This record gives sequence, structure tokens and C-alpha cells, in this order.
Amino acid sequence: MYDKSLVLELLVEIDEAVRRIHRRFSDISTANDFVDNDEGLDRLDAISMMLIAVGENFKKIDKITRGEFLAGFPEIQWPGVKGVRDVLAHDYFNIDNEEIYNICKNDLPILNDVLKKMRDKLA
Repeated sequence: MYDKSLVLELLVEIDEAVRRIHRRFSDISTANDFVDNDEGLDRLDAISMMLIAVGENFKKIDKITRGEFLAGFPEIQWPGVKGVRDVLAHDYFNIDNEEIYNICKNDLPILNDVLKKMRDKLA
């Protein structure tokens, strides 16, 4: 058995990161908004940092739970979530603004719903 309180703590941190991403993404209308000016680039950098944090915490959760917790939520492609972290952390100067835009626009709302289910399961 794994430490549920530790997993819950990591989920709270992920929730905060997702909230920050949502706030920073709120004025972004297209992928080019990230690269058209310094403000957009700053948002891209900040969002990318939070995506690294999200991926890192999910890696920790997977390790702590020996793969069993995340497997209970198949609506998310966990290798992709964790893989984005690796790409952003190791290939930082080649961030794909279109991919970050798609993650924020399409994937984070689904992840946000799953996070609620995860917290409910641990409660």
C-alpha cells in the first residue's frame, strides 16, 4: 500500500500548477500569441515550467504507487503527460508553441476533470 496523504499532497501541487497555467493561458487565442512578442514568450516560458512540474509530480505519483494509481484513470495518456515534462526539461530551446497551445486548449481541461476524480478517490 502507498501513502495516500503524500499522493494527495502531490495532487494539490498539480492543481495549483494547472490553475496557474489556466490563468496564464486565458488571453492566448492562437499558438502564435506565444511567439509574437515578449509577453507571449514569457507566458510560454511560465506555462512550460508548470507543465514540467505537473509531469514531474505525476512521475512521483507513479513511482510511489508502483503504477497502480494512474492506471485507474485511463482517459489520460500518462506516458504523454510525463513525456512532455522530459521534452520541455531537456530540449528547452526548441519548445513547440503549437504543441503547448494544444495541450493548454485541449488536454488540460480533461486533466482538470481527472484531477477531481483522483482527489475524490483518495478522500
